[in-house]
Amino acid sequence: MTDDPVALRSRFLCWYFGGVMARRLQRGFHAMRLARPGWPVLPPGRPVIVYLNHPSWWDPALLIVMGTTRFRGRPGFGPIDGGMLRRYRFMRRIGLFGLEPGRAGAVTFLRTAEHILADPRAMLWITAEGAFTDPRRRPVTLRPGIAHLVRRMPSAVVVPLAVEYPFWDERTPEALLRFGEPMDAACFADLPVPEIAADLEGRLEAVMDQLALDAQSRDPARFLTLMEGTVGIGGVYDLWRRARAWAGGQAFSAAHNDGQRPMPQREVKRQ
Repeated sequence: MTDDPVALRSRFLCWYFGGVMARRLQRGFHAMRLARPGWPVLPPGRPVIVYLNHPSWWDPALLIVMGTTRFRGRPGFGPIDGGMLRRYRFMRRIGLFGLEPGRAGAVTFLRTAEHILADPRAMLWITAEGAFTDPRRRPVTLRPGIAHLVRRMPSAVVVPLAVEYPFWDERTPEALLRFGEPMDAACFADLPVPEIAADLEGRLEAVMDQLALDAQSRDPARFLTLMEGTVGIGGVYDLWRRARAWAGGQAFSAAHNDGQRPMPQREVKRQ
């Protein structure tokens, strides 16, 4: 296969860019949080397809950090716009492969994805809406390629993932995630593609609705904190808050809520 993503993928470069993206997330976000109950339980020895909504260009950074930490035992891959990949060819080395428009591009996507998922350890991450879409937009509509792929890969486990980036109390946003229940792709094998697509869309929409309620609660206790990032407002305002804390003999906290909310539980387990 020309430009085989399996052969081109470098474990070292994936690890390196995972670290780079983790630092960027820490600078750009107050925290990265996973809604309870937390991580999906994935059966060993079977490939995994994770399909998610696509609210922001931050999505790939989020995915590569998860792929190189929590799921580092599974080689991770994902499709990206073909023009973007031609512009940044190094991305081929971190498991990304090009998507082209039209029927020929769709056929290439399916062949490439099947080739990747022939490895029972593989994990394929797909922003299945295909374009940036507000996480509150309903109904959720996915590109048809995901349904065709699920039908053709009965050995795979399929997992919906909802993502959004709301602002809470800090000057930087939260990166919030929620996984849905894993599904056996074999359950879809005898269904027509439109029915598979409708089922996948409905399941993702339900997970997105649950995450929306979590986000609106502004309650860190509903999440596992995967990563802590930027806190405080900065500038003169934080200098004044620091001086006020010092004058009162109190420890200074840069967090805008000043410790008024319960501390969230940090995630420490990795698989």
